[in-house]
Amino acid sequence: MTQSSLPQQPGPPTPPPPTPPPAAPPVAERDNPGTSEATRLLCAGAYLDDAFRDAVIDQLYVHEERVAAPSLGIDAARVLAHALRARRIELGWSAAILGLWVVSFALTKGLVLLLAVPFLLLGVARWMRGKAAVAPFYRTVPAFVLRWYARLILLQAAVMLLFLAFADEETRWDVLGDVVGSGDSGALVGLAVAGGTEQLWGIGLPEVWITLAVPLLIAAAVAAQRGQFARALTGELSRSRFADLHGDPAEQAQGARFRRLRDRIRLEQHARLVLYRSENPFCGAGEPYEPWSLSVELRPRKDLDGRAPEKLDNSAIMRHIVPLVEALRVPSLHGSPEIQASVRDRLRHLEIDEVVFLPLDGLPSRAFAPYTPEEFERQRSGTIEEGGEARRHFLRIRVGGWGEEIVTTVFVRVHTQGGMLMLEVAPHVLRPVAELFRYADRIAHRYRHNHHFGKAVWALGRTPRSAGQAVVTLWRALGHAWRLATEGHARALPEGPLHSVRELGSDDEASLFQEMDVSRYLKSIQDRVANGVTVALRQAGYQTAEFEQKIVHVAEGGTFIEGTKGNVTIGEHNTVTSKTFTTTRTGGDRG
Repeated sequence: MTQSSLPQQPGPPTPPPPTPPPAAPPVAERDNPGTSEATRLLCAGAYLDDAFRDAVIDQLYVHEERVAAPSLGIDAARVLAHALRARRIELGWSAAILGLWVVSFALTKGLVLLLAVPFLLLGVARWMRGKAAVAPFYRTVPAFVLRWYARLILLQAAVMLLFLAFADEETRWDVLGDVVGSGDSGALVGLAVAGGTEQLWGIGLPEVWITLAVPLLIAAAVAAQRGQFARALTGELSRSRFADLHGDPAEQAQGARFRRLRDRIRLEQHARLVLYRSENPFCGAGEPYEPWSLSVELRPRKDLDGRAPEKLDNSAIMRHIVPLVEALRVPSLHGSPEIQASVRDRLRHLEIDEVVFLPLDGLPSRAFAPYTPEEFERQRSGTIEEGGEARRHFLRIRVGGWGEEIVTTVFVRVHTQGGMLMLEVAPHVLRPVAELFRYADRIAHRYRHNHHFGKAVWALGRTPRSAGQAVVTLWRALGHAWRLATEGHARALPEGPLHSVRELGSDDEASLFQEMDVSRYLKSIQDRVANGVTVALRQAGYQTAEFEQKIVHVAEGGTFIEGTKGNVTIGEHNTVTSKTFTTTRTGGDRG
């Protein structure tokens, strides 16, 4: 549980600004979601983190029946394009690495098992240890023992191979016979049992030298794969070239299925009609950030001189909220117009739109979703006064900061029923992309500018695990292909999004500067929402004292708001306690 004080709200409602707020900034002045920094880093993450890559492919490519989650500040279709491309490249290199092992086994008459056994043990030790930064004791100790045992076996095998390579034929036979007889090498003993000692006696210099060359060839393949990934990160995914959406080779090299899904994703991910899954209706918006709600009695003011108050519906209240929130785009009236125009506060690019959350029940497929402007307007006009449970209308206020790495979204819903006014505010925050993805440029630059000896050491260090990773890669790709062929996702009834690409690639924490910006955005937006409701109540002829009492406390900066769990705090120095929500992200190897 975390304890935090909600922002102080001013007592009287804030009057409209003296000058009319400008319209939304031109599209040219906004960050294009398809070329944003967050999109670029997520595309880079598809090359660095195989778990993230597979999750993106599974969500957007395999499960064709799932609607794409709202992609705030990113283009999920472009991330999918690079995920498919990265997997295609990795599949090619994985097949080449496994092919080297198979061919070398035949050419060396099985002598390569001397290296395969310790390599396998090293892979098992790494699997036992796991990818966590701090592994538990019961994992680290067995992994440590197995790792060093495998290294000793590998050292023994390397010394034996070098001795066999430079020894004469008679000495080579004597050594092999002594080893098999004493049982010092499990690999050779197993080979002798499987093929007989005659097979061992048939091993000559060519087989020994091929065995010695196998690790070098595999290391070369590992280095070539890393080099290809590094060229992609410093090439088409570089900051200078990523803005060229039409020149992206990842989208040009895909098949008809991808192109069909790409067009569908780009229609759905930024639509104002949100088709949701009931378990997670705000999928794609990030973590809930202290959501709150309150209700007040609509009581006529006593100074109306017998007149009845105006009818106050939901759309009328929204009309008072929107201008006050839009006014946050206007820079402070100080200095020259040039100074005001140079203000780079992200609130200048604040986005406001109305969204309708709609369940998927009754739709035969995703293609029948009512995304046309006329159908959306029909849904919006029908639900804004409806107050239904499944179909809901929200005012969505969004601020994308730090290159869309920090996205603050506030969903506002107002409903009047039975002489009561209900106000629901659900802030959500998308944290920065995963730390590994943010280091993509540094990783690629360091690898490409490293000297040959450093690259060789890096590749040799990852040679033992390469075969296991190749098997896992091929197995996952086979699983995706099997599900595509047998599970019938293409003709299944549509479902809401299970995961969001942006949330899959998000970190759990943000920097202090970013948290300060989020707090500032939320305080500003919540102040204006509360003031808009107050203005609407006052102008319609209703009392505002109860609403102001619940939304604002004027004593020494204390603030209270009725919580979503039904808590109401009244008095001085109040705080509201809420749960802290965490997101799950995938990991990867930064090295």
